[in-house]
Formats: sequence, structure tokens, C-alpha cells
Amino acid sequence: MLKIMLPTAMLLPTALLSPPKTLWTNTTTHSLLIALISLQWLTPSYYPSKNLTLWTGIDQISTPLLALSCWFLPLMILASQGHLQHEPHTRKRTFISALIIIQPFIILAFSATELTLFYIAFEATLIPTLILITRWGNQPERLSAGIYLLFYTLISSLPLLIAILFLHSKIGTLHLPILKLTPPNPTTQWSNLMSNLALLVAFMVKAPLYGLHLWLPKAHVEAPIAGSMLLAALLLKLGGYGIMRITLLMGPSSSHLCYPFLTLALWGALMTSSICLRQTDLKSLIAYSSVSHMGLVIAASMIQTHWSFSGAMILMISHGLTSSMLFCLANTNYERTHSRILMLTRGLQPLLPLMSTWWLLANMTNMALPPTTNLMAELTIMISLFNWSSPTIILTGTATLLTASYTLYMLLSTQRGTLPTHIKSIPNSNTREHLLMTLHIIPLLALILKPELISGTPL
Repeated sequence: MLKIMLPTAMLLPTALLSPPKTLWTNTTTHSLLIALISLQWLTPSYYPSKNLTLWTGIDQISTPLLALSCWFLPLMILASQGHLQHEPHTRKRTFISALIIIQPFIILAFSATELTLFYIAFEATLIPTLILITRWGNQPERLSAGIYLLFYTLISSLPLLIAILFLHSKIGTLHLPILKLTPPNPTTQWSNLMSNLALLVAFMVKAPLYGLHLWLPKAHVEAPIAGSMLLAALLLKLGGYGIMRITLLMGPSSSHLCYPFLTLALWGALMTSSICLRQTDLKSLIAYSSVSHMGLVIAASMIQTHWSFSGAMILMISHGLTSSMLFCLANTNYERTHSRILMLTRGLQPLLPLMSTWWLLANMTNMALPPTTNLMAELTIMISLFNWSSPTIILTGTATLLTASYTLYMLLSTQRGTLPTHIKSIPNSNTREHLLMTLHIIPLLALILKPELISGTPL
């Protein structure tokens, strides 16, 4: 654990003390080295908890997400070079520092074995994200997006804090391995229901559940590219991870609680997919598509079977990589045309032929085509949901159909069609962008060869 945390902490002085010429190179290579070291967490182990210290421990649920969060820091630094190149030097340092500061908190949140520490880390990720959105966003609306994000998260996580304190007063400990061993001891039916609800709501807002998702499209559209990648790839996964952790603690008495959440999640997957078909804004379309994917994750982790847990885990990892790649592609278009409207950025295939290859690959993975891990995850989740209750196949099947249609709509409207008259000349795509896309797609295509690394099942 320390061999990741200490170099991550030392990234901060690296970013603050590097000479201007080598700032990007130093931070990118240093964070890439950390990402490569973090891959050793994925080695299969016989024990349920690896690296168990007093406060942190790594098990099968948190390992893939930890490796993912270390992998994304160099990618975010790589992606941000384009829109920061004209800014003063101190501002570049501040931006990279904000990205670096959020990293230890995410690692702590994914590996904490103590609920209070988990809560603190969960909330602390909010502050640098807020700084990224409200300072480096593109439009003046970024302030309202920041306020949405702040209040949605704060209002939903107050009940979580109260529920954690309630648990502590009832059981006497908040250490997760011990909590798993204590039998559920309900005082009365309604207090048990309320505490379970309070524990879940914060993660449902973060994940986001349909109906509590209004902050997400706003925050995604207004955030700079690093903020979008951070939100899509890591912060939404905090919600899914929290649900998977908390549902294991809740007794079977919460069976009535899972019905409204399941209904909302599956219906939301359907609704947000159909909203995507009517979007004019590219980033907003990708944001809504992540709501529909995370709806499947919520539904799977609410029915608490082995299959659904491993499906939810694989879908979280592959969705993080896919939607982040789509945001990077949308950003490359935005940096060239300065517009996110689909009508104004169509027909780019003859101008940027290599980029359209990346567009095709990213859209295919988003559509869950074989041989991607997205297909494996969605099939696993659908089968486990069908096994739990057969009518769900209608909802999940329609959602898949709509996902395919809006993905093809996005591909056709950005790459095909007549070129708008206002686009006279476009800068070529550069090596940095191709490297960024490659680093997104390599894990996606490699993980299908050994999916048990990210399936969250004990090996």
C-alpha cells in the first residue's frame, strides 16, 4: 500500500518544483510508473484480504478499481495538455496539483476497511473536483454545475454519516471485516429500513440512480477534459463500490428496499438511453450514456448474487475506460472546432482519418460488441437479473437496443455527412492524442483474455 501512496504523495513536490520545460514530462512519467507498479495488486491471491493494515486492506472488490484509479492519473495529465498550453505556468502547476491531490483520497476510499475513514475519503474527493469544474470549465454555467454537484453530494451524504454513527453505537465497531461477522441485529423493523436507506442513498446519488442523476450531465458538460474523465472513470465507481460494500452488510430484511431501487435503475437505463437519441450536445450524450450503464451496475449489485456482483465489477471497469475514451475523443473535436453541437461538428472523417478509427473502436466498445469486456459484463448482468426475475429481460433488452442505436447515431453524426461550411482548416491529430487513445483501448482489449482479474470473484 505504501509503495503506491508515498510516490503519489511525492508527485506533488515533483509538480510544484519541476522546471517549466519538463513539467508535463516529469509528472506524466512519474504517474505512469506509479500506474505500472499498481498493476501488481492484480496478482491473484489465495487470501481474501491482501495488504491488511489497521485502516486499509485490499480484497477482490477493491483491487480492480484501485488499479484503474492509478492508471487514470497519467491519462488525465496527458489529456489536459491541449487546453492548458496557453495558460500561465503557475496555473498549470495548480491544475496538475489538483489532479494529484485527489488521487490519494480515491485510493483511500477504495481500500479503507474502516467506515469512518471511507466516509472522509469519499467526501474529500469532492473538493478538488469542485475546484477543477468551477475554475477550469469552459462556460459561465460551470458555477451552477458546481453548486449542483456540491449540494447533491452533501445532502445525500449527511444521512450516510448519521447511519454510520448509528451503526457504531449499535455494534461498537466500524471495522469492515468485523462488521461482516456480526449478525444483523434489527432493533425495530422501521429503524433497520431507515438505516439501510440512509446508507444507500449517498451512493445512489454518486452512482447516479435515475431520478438523482441531474447533477451528472451538468457537471460533465461544464468540466474540463480531466474533470470529465475523473467523474466518468472514478467518481461514479465510488458509488457502485459503496453499494457493493454496504449491501453485504445489510441483512436479508432489506428485500423490500431493493424493489424501488431496482425499478428506478432499470427504468432509468431505458429512459436515459432514449434521452441520448435526442441529444444535440456531444458531451451531454456521453454523460447520459454513463447514467444508463451505471443503472445496470446498481440493479446488479442490489440483487446480491455472485454472478451479478462479478458482472457489475467488470461493467464498472470497462465503462470507466470506454466513457473516458469517448470524452477524450469529444475533447479532441472540441479543441479543433470549439463546438460540442453535433450538427456543427459532423463529417470529420475525411479530415481526421486516424481519429475516426478511434471513434469506431470506442463506439464499438460502448455498444458492447464482442470481444470486449463490456459484452461479457452486460451478458452476465442480464442473465443474473433474468434468473432473479424473468420480466427484467424486457427492460434490459430494450436498453441494449437503444444503446446500440444512440451509439451508432453518435458515430454517424460526428464522422459522416457533409462537412459544415464554417470549418475551413483543422489542425492534424498529434501523437499525444493517439497515445492517449491507445492507453485507453489496450486494457479494454487485453482484459478479455483474462477477465477474472477484474471480475471481483475470489480466485
